[in-house]
Amino acid sequence: MTLDTNASRTNGRADDRSTPGFVETVRLISGREITMRMRSKAFLISTGVLMLAVLASVVLGSIFGSQSELPKVAVVAGATDVVEGNPALEAVPAADQDVAEQMLRDGDGDVEAIVAPAASEPLGIVVLGLESTPNDVVSALSVSPTVELLEPAAVDPMLAYFVAFGFGIVFFMSALTFGTTIAQSVVEEKQTRVVEILLSTVSARALLTGKVIGNSVLAFGQILAIAVLALLGLMLTGQRVLLGGLGPSVVWFIVFFAIGFVMLAALFAATAALVSRAEDIGTVTTPVTMLVMIPYFLVIFFNDNPTVLAIMSYVPFSAPVGMPMRVFLGTAEWWEPFVSLALLLATAALAVVIGERIYRSSLLKTGARVPWGEALKG
Repeated sequence: MTLDTNASRTNGRADDRSTPGFVETVRLISGREITMRMRSKAFLISTGVLMLAVLASVVLGSIFGSQSELPKVAVVAGATDVVEGNPALEAVPAADQDVAEQMLRDGDGDVEAIVAPAASEPLGIVVLGLESTPNDVVSALSVSPTVELLEPAAVDPMLAYFVAFGFGIVFFMSALTFGTTIAQSVVEEKQTRVVEILLSTVSARALLTGKVIGNSVLAFGQILAIAVLALLGLMLTGQRVLLGGLGPSVVWFIVFFAIGFVMLAALFAATAALVSRAEDIGTVTTPVTMLVMIPYFLVIFFNDNPTVLAIMSYVPFSAPVGMPMRVFLGTAEWWEPFVSLALLLATAALAVVIGERIYRSSLLKTGARVPWGEALKG
């Protein structure tokens, strides 16, 4: 009797040792998700193309910015004093006006205009063009009054637009790509009945957690690589002024994206569990897809509207784009990103709880689409 009891206890301990715990199960599932994606040629190619596009935009911006040449003017003797010392013009000496005109007609030296002495003119010079008025030369020689702005813009509007576009497109592409991958994986496992085998050994909560963590790690790694590549490109191309203003906003973007994607990933997995066919994925995931698309369009069209950006920075689904943009523009107080991050954390936790309930109650139901009410009831 004693031997049987000891044997049963020994077998029980062996069974306990052979059954992985929740953390170990999640680690295995997330590792499987990461391995499968890393082996996908489509994933590697798309990531490479995205990173090359980011690097190319930084390098081309530096090249085009450094290629802005000063307009060249042929300067006739007697007008040299007017052009010399003007930082907006490059002077090309000409022996007389006839030589200067020949230079202008022949395009010799890329001369755009002629500056010649003219005693009858109030300024003592005359500007000669070929076919049209050389406005850039005239502007450079004009005397402009001092201009003061009552409310000067902290950031160049064109630069702000490109930064907003960058945040929006990276958030949109990464969230949508990995979110769609999670949804397709859930439906594929459900359609092929693989999920029934998985649930015989692991819990639905562990399965969902592993999927979310695995894809979140990949998405976070992609965003981090893009950010490092962009900052390194700015540093190597000498764009340190832009680097100083963009650095803090990029750091906040990474932090907000990491938490926001967990929220979106849980919702993508939960909504996909409602259906059993790949053809129905788009229908059930449309609400979540809209939550990804709306911030992208808002930050593109309203990047110069402080009211819209302020609202976006506190709405959890748009905060990963809105708050970093406000940090870049310098319109956010030091405490605002922390408050917005706390709201995002609370919303992400709630989304994970609701998503896990829907996922767990719908995963084994095949056939027709599971109604929302039934899924939420469990």
